[in-house]
Parts: sequence; C-alpha cells; structure tokens
Amino acid sequence: MGLRNRAGRVRRIAVMVTAVTSAFTLSGCSAIFGRSEASDIARINVSSPDLREGKPLPRQHSCKGTVGSPALRWSSRPLPDAKSIAIVVDSHTPSEPAVHWVIYNIPATTTELGPGAAESPPEGSGQAKVTSGKTGYQPPCEPGGSYRFSVYTLSGKVTDDEGAPLSEILKQIADRTIARGRLTAVNIE
Repeated sequence: MGLRNRAGRVRRIAVMVTAVTSAFTLSGCSAIFGRSEASDIARINVSSPDLREGKPLPRQHSCKGTVGSPALRWSSRPLPDAKSIAIVVDSHTPSEPAVHWVIYNIPATTTELGPGAAESPPEGSGQAKVTSGKTGYQPPCEPGGSYRFSVYTLSGKVTDDEGAPLSEILKQIADRTIARGRLTAVNIE
C-alpha cells in the first residue's frame, strides 16, 4: 500500500515538473506566470568548464561519479531588479521526467558555483526536495536523457517554508523570473 502511494506521488510530481518546465519554455506565458510577454525575460549566458552544450553529461556528475553537481558560470546584462539566483536541474528521459536539483536564494551578485556546490551551498541559499524526495543534487542516472542546467535571475527571494513542496518552490521561481538561461547535456558518458 505504501509503495503504491509513493509511486502515485512520484508520478504527480513528474507531471507537475513537466508542466512547469514546459511553461518555462513557452513564449507568451502570461496566463500561467503573470508575465505580459516572453520578451520581458532577459537572457542569461550559462557555461561550465565541465559541460558542453549538446554533449554527454560527464560520468563524474552522474550517479556513477563522486563529484556531485558540475561547476556552473553565468552572465547577463545588468539587471537592477535582480534580488537572487535560482538553479534548476531537470531531465527528460525515456522513463519519465525528473528534477535533480533546485537551489535558490543564491545572492544576486554571484556569477558561478564550483563543482559539488550542493554540499557547500552559498550562505543564505536553500535547496528543495527534488523528485526523489531528497534534498540537494541527486545525480542523473539514466542514459539516453536530456539534462538541463537552468539558471534564473529572480526579482525577489523564494520563501522557503520548512518542507515546502517542490511544486511551490518551482512556482515561486517561475513567478519571480526576470532572466533565464540553460546549458543542456544529452546522455551520460
């Protein structure tokens, strides 16, 4: 009985993650997120010494490695309304979508995180429970997937009530997004 309830909960989270992720990529998302036009969202350039756009996720950042989250760097035009940064790592795999890491309330002046940042996050930041039900970076494991490392500049901080559900954290990120960028790895080495 408990496994059935857990499986149902995981499916609901996966559906919600897919919906939120799809909404982030849609243009003209005013009905969902309260933005009048997609052009309101500035572009963030995301790079990494560990990842290359469209190339496989290095093994050391997967469930077969020991490094944890990869180093990420980002930049954008000056955004005077920037109050914090959030990073969401999600995947679309043959089995089902998942969220592997959500870190938020990173100071707006931060422009990079080193490898394994989930183990030693920036002061004042928070990490959400992800699809697996665990907090922190949960390394992708399934080959054949698309792994997206998305960086968002937010106009405010995420309120992180103890035990807030993943859907609530993602909604707050979506509602406060003023800039976004992404680096996508395909498959795992």
